[in-house]
Amino acid sequence: MNRQRWSQWWFVGTLMVALLLMLVPLPGVLEPFKPYWPALLLLYWALESEDQVSLGLAFGVGLCADLLDGVLLGEQALRLCALAFIALRFRSRLRFFPMWQQALAVLALLLNDRILLLVVRMLAGATLPPASWWISPFVGAALWPFLFLLLDDLRARLRIQ
Repeated sequence: MNRQRWSQWWFVGTLMVALLLMLVPLPGVLEPFKPYWPALLLLYWALESEDQVSLGLAFGVGLCADLLDGVLLGEQALRLCALAFIALRFRSRLRFFPMWQQALAVLALLLNDRILLLVVRMLAGATLPPASWWISPFVGAALWPFLFLLLDDLRARLRIQ
């Protein structure tokens, strides 16, 4: 298998793993701590491989996430499109931030994602979520440096572009 094809498989595989991690059930007490894996992986690929990530891909991953999660169709697609748009727009700046600043930028993006989700759910008639609902973006931002370095190291070891 040539390097280009292996690179495509790696890209698609990581996004599929993100969708599967989204489905992993946690005990009720730990549920608010579950990060939004598709957003984190899509953000990683938007920063590292701009030519592979587009708003269409973000929309497609979001629709798959909607179907797998059983939520309002288009909810996660909208969230991931907004996240991908901002990440691609500021890619040249975000890539060269020190890791702690990158984690803060990821926190801002994930909080923006939560606000967008809150607006969509309020328009759909849902009630206000509990305060613990806001923990997930902070967990995602705390995991960002480790996730970024892990994926970057694996990409380097596998010599994937």
